[in-house]
Amino acid sequence: MRFLPALTRAAALGAATILAATALTACGDDTSSDAAANPYGLAQPGVLRAGTLTDAPPNVYLKDGKFTGFDNDLLTAVAGKLGLTVEFVGTDFSALLSQVNNHKFDVGSSSITITEARKKTVDFGNGYDFGYFGLDVPAGSPITGFDQLAGKRVVVVQGTVQDDYATGEQLNPVRVPDYNGAINQLKAGTADAWIAPAEIGEKSAADSNGKITVAAKQLSPAPTAYAVAKGGDKLREALNKGLDEVIADGTWSRLQAQYYPGRPVPADFHPGSGTVTVPAAPSASASASASASASASASASAAS
Repeated sequence: MRFLPALTRAAALGAATILAATALTACGDDTSSDAAANPYGLAQPGVLRAGTLTDAPPNVYLKDGKFTGFDNDLLTAVAGKLGLTVEFVGTDFSALLSQVNNHKFDVGSSSITITEARKKTVDFGNGYDFGYFGLDVPAGSPITGFDQLAGKRVVVVQGTVQDDYATGEQLNPVRVPDYNGAINQLKAGTADAWIAPAEIGEKSAADSNGKITVAAKQLSPAPTAYAVAKGGDKLREALNKGLDEVIADGTWSRLQAQYYPGRPVPADFHPGSGTVTVPAAPSASASASASASASASASASAAS
């Protein structure tokens, strides 16, 4: 058996060390490159995959095959500030938060009210909207307020803050997976009342051909926000920054006027970080004119 001289062995060991260091440096460069290309840890770089609902207008819904509504249009504007496109995917609200935390979705967009219980599953960005609880009842119902629900058959969407409210009030609510299920129960007369997000309840009543009316509403105790997976600080902070930018440039106010015309903003509600001046909402006539101009521009573009 031949032995390498000590000097030769030292040289070989030195060369091996240099090669190992070079390999580690190369790996580090790859990792740095990946992080630079996908700084927010998205499932697909450049694309924000958002879980949302299909049946909750004017907040989140499908129209002509496109996901829209205040929450989704606002998220699209926020993502644009970050150089991202949004891919919306429909789901049930009861599954949404766990799907976000399991990274099936990068973000949850569905007027999600911030609660301490939900903070155990996901992290929240800054609040972007406020909301009211609405009380929808079948036409002709004698119920006129939340204090008249004891002993009644009250329907809620499972996992919502309305579910939490009804449970806390010991109403023993009937839980359904989506808003259409609640609306159908009211129309069929199998429920006495539905506790809903007020804007969704009002839209549902308006679309019911007189079968459903809004009996009452009350302010929800906390703001709504976009949800991200636990520990997703870079994405959460980026969304907060983008939100402040669309508040400052008037997009937030415009979408408020578009989707909730005439709804007053509570004096103590400050969207985003609370440090950005909120431009006044455009008048109804200005919003209509802007919409008409946008439609005309779209038509002209399509024609060319």
